[in-house]
Amino acid sequence: MLKMHSSSFKGISFGIVSGVITTLGMMVGLDSGTQSKFIVILGVLTIAVSDALSDALGVHVSEESDKESVKNIWRSTISTFLSKFVFASSFIIPLIFFDLRTAIPLSIFYGLVLIASISYIIAKRQKKSAKHAVIEHLLIAVIVIIITYFVGKYFSYLSLI
Repeated sequence: MLKMHSSSFKGISFGIVSGVITTLGMMVGLDSGTQSKFIVILGVLTIAVSDALSDALGVHVSEESDKESVKNIWRSTISTFLSKFVFASSFIIPLIFFDLRTAIPLSIFYGLVLIASISYIIAKRQKKSAKHAVIEHLLIAVIVIIITYFVGKYFSYLSLI
């Protein structure tokens, strides 16, 4: 298995999972509330930049509170930003090439594959049951998707009143 510094791996794994769940939740919520491809694309771009910066700062502060070395703090910070930005931005691709009815399910599938993959890698690195980790993380992601779908529907309903 590919060797990577633990600080970098921590940032990358956090960035991937957070990027996927945040972006999917926002996409599903905006789609169910607006059915506007433009709004969904704008939301993905906003998440890719602002949430990547926000999470990178959060990881930076968290690592400082653990009294990590300056080098490890910056490894975690930069890897969090880059992975979150890249993976959140990658959800633009299906939105560019497909209509929302196709792009959203494709994005959900793609996101769940990413979460399952990183969960599997983490479990194997820790010599734990991959099955349990994958199921747990996928279940959380699906719950987020379902909740944000209904939040979007609810606010869409409110706008009609």
